[in-house]
Amino acid sequence: ERHILQYSGAFRPDVLVGPGIGEDASLIRFPEGKLLAVASDPIVGATTGAGTFLVHINANDIACKGGDPAYFIVTLIIPVEMGLPFATSVMEEIDTACKELGIAVIGGHTEFTDRYKKPVIVGTMLGPTSYLYRATDIRPGDGVIMTKHAGLEGMSILAHDRPDLLQRVLSTSEIETVASWLSSVSILEDAQTVRDLARFMHDPTEGGLFGGLAEICRLSGLGLELQAEAILVHPLTRKVHKTLQFDIFHLISSGVLVVVVPEEHISTALKRFEKRNIPSAFIGTVVEGPGNCRFDTTEELWRLLDL
Repeated sequence: ERHILQYSGAFRPDVLVGPGIGEDASLIRFPEGKLLAVASDPIVGATTGAGTFLVHINANDIACKGGDPAYFIVTLIIPVEMGLPFATSVMEEIDTACKELGIAVIGGHTEFTDRYKKPVIVGTMLGPTSYLYRATDIRPGDGVIMTKHAGLEGMSILAHDRPDLLQRVLSTSEIETVASWLSSVSILEDAQTVRDLARFMHDPTEGGLFGGLAEICRLSGLGLELQAEAILVHPLTRKVHKTLQFDIFHLISSGVLVVVVPEEHISTALKRFEKRNIPSAFIGTVVEGPGNCRFDTTEELWRLLDL
């Protein structure tokens, strides 16, 4: 009760029964006429900031369905040697992130075990949406837009968990800048900006930007003619790339929104992002046939963490 259950995120009056010892499930009054978007993701590559990442990557998946993340379920399996201090730290981060986004923590599971050497941290997010996006609705001629910059999440994880790698290339202040990108991992505002224009939206996580684009192609059965020179890459990411020689476009990229819009909405979408000061770029066109985007979800983060 002191270390886990007190961190219940934002208050929501639609949560009628919340988490508690002896409660088997929560009860939610759900708005009539809405769809329920549900997503679940773990955190396996980060320890510092893991709770914050957990909330945002799950909230991002709901945002990609045009929804508003509202309810969060958390499973923590913690090695006994990490104990309550680590569990409490994760829950404090989850609580803060959920309050910022208006999300209630409604339940989950916590245990301490000697069977694992690293923590298992899993979140399930739920939220109402009025939109029905399916990749099969994507059409040739649709435009593909990205926001922010490729590799955003992976670079932030490196700054938090392997600053020694970045110290080979970046100054202390530059590493602090990269670490601050954690605050940009949410795509909720990005998605809300264009969800009424979108044909489909996607959060490119494992496999990075190119992995996310390949997943869209595979789901839709269509190809993508990519304009690689238009892809947004931060100068600090390019600087690290030159030394560590990793593939920027296959570095985990939560915080980037990939949105597919009908051709006639491309200009409108870009102007909306500009108005909200969200960096964005038109990076390609959906085509019949294979295009120049290949299915490859290779992830660069794990190799870098092992250097």
